[in-house]
Amino acid sequence: MIDTLVILAPGLLGASVARAARACGVASHIVIWARRPEVRLAIAEQPWCDEVADSPEAAVAAANLVVVASPVTRIPELIKRIASALPAGAVVTDVGSVKAEICRESHAILATTDAVFVGSHPMAGSALTGWENSDPDLFEKRTCFVTPTADPPPAAVETVVRFWRDLGSEVVTTTADQHDEIVAHISHLPQIIATNLGTLLAARPSQWSHLAGNGLKDTTRIAASDATMWIEILEQNRDEILRALNGFEDDLHHFRAALANRDWTELRVRLERGKSWRDSLRS
Repeated sequence: MIDTLVILAPGLLGASVARAARACGVASHIVIWARRPEVRLAIAEQPWCDEVADSPEAAVAAANLVVVASPVTRIPELIKRIASALPAGAVVTDVGSVKAEICRESHAILATTDAVFVGSHPMAGSALTGWENSDPDLFEKRTCFVTPTADPPPAAVETVVRFWRDLGSEVVTTTADQHDEIVAHISHLPQIIATNLGTLLAARPSQWSHLAGNGLKDTTRIAASDATMWIEILEQNRDEILRALNGFEDDLHHFRAALANRDWTELRVRLERGKSWRDSLRS
């Protein structure tokens, strides 16, 4: 059990971490800091929060584990702010969906302290935002990447891995660069495809959308995600996303060529390959 768990900047993910930690009994004392005073007042009344701090520095004063849940572009900035206030032996992690730049900057910030940074990315979320939409079961049976830097203290990595496992996640440990390549294909590319399909159909007669079945709703579900969050992700993981897009465009070109050439054999191979892959996904 973690004596003092601190969550900084709780939106959907951060508040879900707090609620899951309370529900699973993995922390004795949960401290939360939020940037806006009205959010701090509201969270102070929640049963999954033991203490609300007025500043991030005050929040981490007795921390064993700190989870930074701010938008990805602000994570290093917030870690820099708390660096001098962290007690010796504290472990800091995050929930950012892009890891390479965050891990490099955060590791460098804490390199002169007695605290350790170990990156995390739970593959969990919702089209909804805000702590009000948090869910204690959000991480159940979801993949969580843990991305330690080179030669990390084993105890710190073990702390982060055990924490996410205790919240119900299935943990995968990899490098930050490998993580960014993986999520560019399995998370960021699907978002781009769903968004662009929605953009294309938005230019067609509006009544078409009322004629669609569940296939269109399923395919475009994630197009409803928050635009501000995705701009930050696209900025942080631009190079890997461009490589993923190049691969997708090449594959789409081959599909188009097969259709134009009436190559029904090639199209069947592609359709069956796609079906086989989809059938292999876990429920």
